Amino acid sequence: MKFMKLGSKPDSFQSDGNNVRYVATELASDIVVNVGDVKFYLHKFPLLSKSVRLHKLVSSTNEGNSDEINIHDIPGGVAAFEVCAKFCYGMTVTLNAYNVVLARCAAEYLGMHETVDKGNLIYKIDVFLNSSIFRSWKDSIIVLQTTKSLLPWSEELKLVSHCIDAIACKACVDVSKVDWSYSYNRKKLPEENGNDPNWNGVRNKTVPKDWWVEDLCELEVDLYKQVITNIKSRCIISSEVVGEALKAYALRRLPGFSKNNTHQGDILKARSVVDVIVSLLPEEKGSVSCSFLLKLLKAVFLVELGEIVKTALVKKIGQQLEEASVSDLLIRSPEGEPLVYDVETVRKILEEFLMQNQNGEIQLEEGHEIGEMRGPGILTEASKLIVAKLVDGYLAEIAKDPNLPVSTFVGLAEMVSGFSRPAHDNLYRAIDMYLKEHPGINKSERKRICRLMDCKKLSVDACVHAVQNERLPLRVVVQVLFFDQVRAAASSGSSTPDLPKGIKDLNSGSHGSSRSATTNTDEEWDAVATAEELRALKAEVSALRLGSERNGVDIKSNGDKAAISKMKGLIMSKKIFSKIWSKNAGQGDNSGSDSSESHGSANPEEGKSTPSRNRRHSVS
Repeated sequence: MKFMKLGSKPDSFQSDGNNVRYVATELASDIVVNVGDVKFYLHKFPLLSKSVRLHKLVSSTNEGNSDEINIHDIPGGVAAFEVCAKFCYGMTVTLNAYNVVLARCAAEYLGMHETVDKGNLIYKIDVFLNSSIFRSWKDSIIVLQTTKSLLPWSEELKLVSHCIDAIACKACVDVSKVDWSYSYNRKKLPEENGNDPNWNGVRNKTVPKDWWVEDLCELEVDLYKQVITNIKSRCIISSEVVGEALKAYALRRLPGFSKNNTHQGDILKARSVVDVIVSLLPEEKGSVSCSFLLKLLKAVFLVELGEIVKTALVKKIGQQLEEASVSDLLIRSPEGEPLVYDVETVRKILEEFLMQNQNGEIQLEEGHEIGEMRGPGILTEASKLIVAKLVDGYLAEIAKDPNLPVSTFVGLAEMVSGFSRPAHDNLYRAIDMYLKEHPGINKSERKRICRLMDCKKLSVDACVHAVQNERLPLRVVVQVLFFDQVRAAASSGSSTPDLPKGIKDLNSGSHGSSRSATTNTDEEWDAVATAEELRALKAEVSALRLGSERNGVDIKSNGDKAAISKMKGLIMSKKIFSKIWSKNAGQGDNSGSDSSESHGSANPEEGKSTPSRNRRHSVS
């Protein structure tokens, strides 16, 4: 730390209790200066020769035959006046980063200019500031911190702006020229740990680009904002480094930020910090991680910031949503809300993500080249796939909420339904979780949810689970079994099994009317399969493998035989299968489990409750 000593005489100021200061000398004091609750018994000559204000005050007291003057409003109070008084007496005074601003403001208040006396206090302090303090990285930060308690004096004297300029200038220096000390504890460089393979015995420390980040975390939020704004305005520091600085400040200034527990501590202070950090976020995409942005968004909800801040964050998150994780998206709803998680905010984030594609397509239609587009541009297939998987995982988590409406679940899933993904296992897991946690939904809602899934894109393991899943409608189980058998035949190199005529006609594209089935049969298809029906379905479809032989299927119980008979009747119905497979032929790989009808043309009888059955839990 830089310091400067003024004066050469020994310090002879002494105290008599807490409220009396005097100079130990043979000369009797001839003036009393009251500063707050403290009385200074001093001498006129040394004071009046340096200070214009004291000279005027003493002149006014002489007219009233009084030897006391009051200066209760001096910046810095008792400590500041004592420094100035000692300078007037020529006593040794040491100035450093902690008291130099205090002394400078007090000297200005007392009028200790060069016009009063050559080499006066103001001149000496200014020389010290410009030649030493503002050239020192850490001293500049300390001085800037001390200016806050001396406002507005420190601001009017431009001490604040000078400190900010000095700090910003140092932060923007080329790292090869950084030869001063700084704090850097977040991650140690190899040579700092003694693990540098190129170390030759001579210390040649590499300075990281974000070397200045931690030291600035010591600043209060208003000063921090001014410094970062100044740094950004110079356009030298990269947006990634600025983002790293904001992340470090959030971790330091927001207790529990890393654990999404920002509401701890002073809520007003936390609100100010969050607001400033959001306002300082760089415009460039990827300057900060999506995980950090989502933590900020959660903090915004906790400290109850306005919609403008939320909207700004949602937009930024949407532009890099592919970087997020499911846990990042789990934003708790405010107290009193029916849902556990804030699904609406995630929906808005997803909308922003999808908006990038629309904006990119518009720009291309207007004749812009992709390389010339300034915005995020058209989404890549990789980004779409990542976000689709992300949404599937998110749906599996929110599906556990017993209050989550079907429309909300389906609406979120449909937003990424156009994103082609090789497997629907994660989506199946989310659907199964929803059906498990919401056993009371009606057949129409169950059918609507299962329509989201493409059975042809389920893995072998998912198929094994699905055919034993009593929560799925019967038609979905039949689809899964059918595609599983087709896949098994294809993988073995065999020809397609000799299927019943109804299925053959459907595969060849000859479909009957999707609405010609009787109501009773339709209800049976939409009903949830019983254990006996599931076993019967597996036995019947297995019998279709490689030549329509039974392969030794043993039907042991009368219940199984009855179920098989029922399944045969359903399977051989070309009309019913037409209803199941119609969308598969019409829409290709993106077909759902049952898509023959539009969402708005559901059978009114679908809402009827399923006849009661004896059920067992499926293997999970």
